[in-house]
Amino acid sequence: MGSFSIWHWLIVLVIVMLVFGTKKLRNIGTDLGGAVKGFKDGMKDGEKDAQADAPAKELRDATTIDVEAKEKSRQQ
Repeated sequence: MGSFSIWHWLIVLVIVMLVFGTKKLRNIGTDLGGAVKGFKDGMKDGEKDAQADAPAKELRDATTIDVEAKEKSRQQ
C-alpha cells in the first residue's frame, strides 16, 4: 500500500482524459507552458534591470576612508 504502481497511474490518466477530454488537457498544457515561459522571461528582465541599477563596484578596500585634509587658517 506504499506507492502506486504504473497501472494505478495509467488508470488515473485514463479517468482524467475521460473527464476533461484531450483538447482541454492540451489547452491547459499550452497555457501552463506559456505561463512558465513568461515567468522565466520576467526573471531575466528583472535581473538585467537590477544589474543596470546597481552602482559600480568600488576598487578600494571597504575599510579605506577617503578624505581630503585642509590646512586650517590661523587668525589672531
